[in-house]
Amino acid sequence: MADLLQNPEVVRLLELSKDGLLFAIWETMYLTVISTFFAYLIGLPLGVIAVVGEPGGVRPLPRPVMTVLNFVINILRSVPFLILMVVVIPLSRLILGTSIGTVATIVPLVVAAVPFVARLVESSLREVDGGVIEAAESMGCSPFQIITKVILPESRPSLISGFTTAFITILSYGAMAGAIGGGGLGAMALNLGYQRRMTIILWVSVVVLVILVQIFQSVGTRAAVRMDKRVRGQDRKKSRKEQKKKVQKERRIPGAM
Repeated sequence: MADLLQNPEVVRLLELSKDGLLFAIWETMYLTVISTFFAYLIGLPLGVIAVVGEPGGVRPLPRPVMTVLNFVINILRSVPFLILMVVVIPLSRLILGTSIGTVATIVPLVVAAVPFVARLVESSLREVDGGVIEAAESMGCSPFQIITKVILPESRPSLISGFTTAFITILSYGAMAGAIGGGGLGAMALNLGYQRRMTIILWVSVVVLVILVQIFQSVGTRAAVRMDKRVRGQDRKKSRKEQKKKVQKERRIPGAM
């Protein structure tokens, strides 16, 4: 134990854990939460437009508008994140005045995440049963009412699953941002763990990222299951069947109430 505590890497890790590791976790979470917020602020409406604006949709838009929208989304999605971060550096300088640091990383993260979020939202909305939409239209609901009262509520479980996927993806993107001067766990793993050959710091960063992903994935999956009407309906049916079997079993037992 004494030899372990005298190990330079262990001593460095203990010193780092007082401030550096906790600060790196805070930077990673700050970066992920803010980027996810702005990505959904822009990507959610784009995903809705991609579904309701198509021919035969709730509110069809001109074909050139839909063509340009899909083209821009596909172009941004096709660029690898590391290359996109370098390309967006001038935009970061224009908006924030710098291209280095945790805050500057938010711009390329949002640019990379918006088309991804838009496609996730589009995929979720397409799962809504067309019969439900037709019923709302036959009742005289406006396109806005159909979107806000029917499509979005009916697709909540899938939207929550998509949000979990987007959040974890942005978390991993944020870790990669350490390669161009971003902060957080990615920068700590790269600068201290890899470049300075402090292997234990590298592995601690990886383990912390894995733990964060497991936590968010578990919470997101549980929330999506709770929102899913189909699962709740199956649980109610299962509960009724079990209760029925219990009553039948009690009737077979002499003297049972």
